[in-house]
Amino acid sequence: MSTSRARGAVVVGVDATPGAGLALAWAADEAALRRLPLHVVLAADVPGLEGGSAELTSLWTSWGPAVRTVYATVLEEARDFAVGRHPGLTVVAELADGSPADVLRARAPGSAMVVIGSRHRGIVRDLFSRESVGEPLVTHAPCPVVVVREPELVSHAPPQVVVGVDGSAVSMEAVRFAFEEAAFREARVIAVSAWQPPHPRDLALEDAEDAEDEVRRILAESTAGWQEKYPQVDIRHAVVRGHPVRVLSDAAQWAVLLVAGSRGLGGFSGLLLGSVSQGLMHHAPCPVVIVPHPARNGDA
Repeated sequence: MSTSRARGAVVVGVDATPGAGLALAWAADEAALRRLPLHVVLAADVPGLEGGSAELTSLWTSWGPAVRTVYATVLEEARDFAVGRHPGLTVVAELADGSPADVLRARAPGSAMVVIGSRHRGIVRDLFSRESVGEPLVTHAPCPVVVVREPELVSHAPPQVVVGVDGSAVSMEAVRFAFEEAAFREARVIAVSAWQPPHPRDLALEDAEDAEDEVRRILAESTAGWQEKYPQVDIRHAVVRGHPVRVLSDAAQWAVLLVAGSRGLGGFSGLLLGSVSQGLMHHAPCPVVIVPHPARNGDA
């Protein structure tokens, strides 16, 4: 089992939970699709012994080697699964010390993306518990983070990649990723702008129509030029009034992927896309890609 790191790889965090299996399968497929190496990482989260009781230290001293043996077995099975799924795929397997969030965040710079699953323990526990990796990764990772809570829906033809657009710099990165992914998958891009007026009851019909026209303009400008670069990718636009989490989740009902920026606010204040990325992580009906701000990527 190799423990070296693979630069430019698709990184996936694994453990013994069912959600990790979905993430591993998705990551292996994505690495094969992009012809990139797959870096499978299992974090051995050693309990904090410093300042702990002598009994805890003694227990870990006794059981630690056996626990690491189990971890190594899980990791080897994950590697074998990926290689069996895609013979010829370069797979690097690593058993690393530390919490999953810290370990995966340390491997994000220089990686194509980091893929994680969900333990389906509920919204609050999945996102903010000690064991959570989603929230800190989305906050700090300089590469796209993929959260695989549900399997892809492959029955729709052509496949659909939904991307949230608000005109901000980070949503432009999301559009770029969506077109790139759609080109790999021979899929259609559905570019969606969700907007809400600041005071819906006070907004006159004429003002609402003007506001929606402005949203359509931003959406068109944000996606302009990408079809020239990817002429094989068909694109559809949708402007929907409502909360972005609901609008984008509904739009992704038959999508293979939902792409959104990690944070940001576009030229029209009612769009409010980037603030909902965490909501999409636990409401979307398909795998979700959270793309970082380009400044964070450039600092990696």
